[in-house]
Amino acid sequence: QVQLVESGGGLVQAGGSLRLSCAVSGSIYSIDTMGWYRQAPGKKRELVARMGRSGGKNYGDSVKGRFTISRDNAKNTVYLQMNSLKPEDTAVYHCVADLDVVRSYWGQGTQVTVSS
Repeated sequence: QVQLVESGGGLVQAGGSLRLSCAVSGSIYSIDTMGWYRQAPGKKRELVARMGRSGGKNYGDSVKGRFTISRDNAKNTVYLQMNSLKPEDTAVYHCVADLDVVRSYWGQGTQVTVSS
């Protein structure tokens, strides 16, 4: 069984920063892609950032230049450094780990609220 545990969410003022973490545990040999998605009330889930095992990254357009994804393969952990936060970044942030092309696991999510 694979588990994802997210941490680091909270309430922050606009312009502030937060760092999210997601640790993956369980029967894992390796993790292909790790990343973050978010969903705000009444909106569709959207990509925040994804990172491959070899280091390739891609970001959603709305966070480019402000957010940075990183990962520690030895710890099976992915991070999301969020700077210059805006009220529109308010959402539940979900971690995702793709073990391979068919096995994908999601975390329960962590709330990020940015006040104006």
